[in-house]
Amino acid sequence: MKIVTVIGARPQIIKAAALSRAIKLHYANEIQEVIVHTGQHYDENMSQVFFDELDIPRPDHNLHVGSASHGVQTARMTEGIEAILIKERPDFLVLYGDTNSTLAGAVAAAKIHVPIVHIEAGLRSFNKAMPEEINRIVCDHCSTLLFTPTQAGVENLMREGFQMDNDGPFNINNPKVWHCGDIMYDNSLHFAEIAEAKNNIISELGLKGKDFVLATIHRDSNTDHPERLSAIFNALIRLSKECLIVLPLHPRTDKLLKTNLNEDLQKQIFNSLNIKIIPPVSFLEMIALERNARLVMTDSGGVQKEAYFFKKPCIILRPETEWVEIVETGNAILADADETRIMEAWCHFEERPPMTFPEIFGDGHAAEFTLEKIISSKVL
Repeated sequence: MKIVTVIGARPQIIKAAALSRAIKLHYANEIQEVIVHTGQHYDENMSQVFFDELDIPRPDHNLHVGSASHGVQTARMTEGIEAILIKERPDFLVLYGDTNSTLAGAVAAAKIHVPIVHIEAGLRSFNKAMPEEINRIVCDHCSTLLFTPTQAGVENLMREGFQMDNDGPFNINNPKVWHCGDIMYDNSLHFAEIAEAKNNIISELGLKGKDFVLATIHRDSNTDHPERLSAIFNALIRLSKECLIVLPLHPRTDKLLKTNLNEDLQKQIFNSLNIKIIPPVSFLEMIALERNARLVMTDSGGVQKEAYFFKKPCIILRPETEWVEIVETGNAILADADETRIMEAWCHFEERPPMTFPEIFGDGHAAEFTLEKIISSKVL
C-alpha cells in the first residue's frame, strides 16, 4: 500500500513523526509512505530542525510555496499536490489538522478521487471567522477515513450528519469515523524521556523547576491586532512581577511587536528582568520547558494539549478552543486576549491548582490504531 502524507507547518511535521515512526517499526513491509512538504511555513528553526530532531524521513517532494495570501498559497499547493498525486498514484492521501496545506490536499485529492485519511478529524471551534475552521470542515467532508482524537470530535461529526455505523467499502459518500486517541499524546510519551536526557535548555536558561510561566503567542488573531497584542503583553508585564516568564518568540510575533505595541510597552517588555524572550525552540526543547513550567499561557492548540499531557494548568489566549475537554475538566481557562481575565485565571490557578488530569487523549498508541484501520479498510 502506498500513502502520500502532506505536511506544511511545524505542528504537522511533529504529528507526522508518530505515523512515520509506527510505519518504520511495525508496518515497513506493508506501507510505503511518500512525504510531501508544501513549504507553507519554512524557517530553519521552525521546520528543518524537526526532521533532524524527530528522525522523520526527508520529504520526497517539496513544493516551496512559502508565504502568500490564503487564496494564492492554497491555489499553488493544490496545483502541486494534484500533480504529485497523479504521478505517485497512492492508495490514500493522509492529511493532518487544519492548515491551508490540509485544505489544498483535500481539494486536490477529492477532485481526482484519491481517498483521504484525515487525522484530527471532527475538531470544531464553532468560529468560522478562523481560517482553520473552514479548512477542517472542508477536509472532513472530503474524507473517506476520519480519525478523531476525542469523543467531542465524534459528537461534532455526528451532528454534521456522519454515521458511526457505516459498513465498507468506504468512500467519500460513505465515510468511516473512528475515535482513535491523539497522536500527539503518542509523541509526547515517546519523546518526553529523550527530551530530559538530551536537552540542556533548562540549565542553559538558568531555570529551576516550576519557577516560571511558559508563554507562546503566534496566532494572527492576536498578533495582527494592536489592542489584543497589547492586552496580552500588559498581562505578561503584571505577571512578571510575580513570576518569571519564558517566551519563545514566534517569527510572526517578533515581527509585529515593534509595529503593534506602543513604545512604552515595548520598553517595559524588553527591559524587564523577569521576561525572558528566547528564539523559537525545537520540539524537544519545548517538551522540556512544558514539563518544568509552573503554568502555560498560549494561543496554540497543540501547546494547550501538551500542557495537559504534562499536567500543567493552562491559560488559553483565545475566546474558544477545539480542545473543550481540557476546559471542562478545569485544567484550562479561556481568557482570550483580555488582561483582566488573564490575571483572574492566574489567580484562580494559584489558589486552586488542578489536581487530576483524566486520560481523555487515548492510550499512546493512536498511530498504530490508525495504520491498522487504514490497512484493513475496504475502500471503493
